[in-house]
Amino acid sequence: MQTDNRLFDDLSRVATGAVGALAGMKREIEALVRQRVERVVGGLDLVSRDEFEATRAMAERARTENEELKARVAALEAALRGQSSPQAPASENGSESPTGTI
Repeated sequence: MQTDNRLFDDLSRVATGAVGALAGMKREIEALVRQRVERVVGGLDLVSRDEFEATRAMAERARTENEELKARVAALEAALRGQSSPQAPASENGSESPTGTI
């Protein structure tokens, strides 16, 4: 009986050592993979989240301003049409006068 206990004790120590070694290998592999991924990502031309958010905010402001300017231009064009004489409008290329003569 005494030898059985010693055998199990030895097997237990070997298993515990193997699990510890595997855990250490896992940490080393994770560190290596993390380093490789950081190196690859660092080599890419990526922007940071802050830069992306700043650019996005600028684009939203530009879009809003563009829509406001479109509305102002449409209002000014409508006002000009209202102030213009009741003659027929000129052709697209501007070569004809309202009466059809040059």
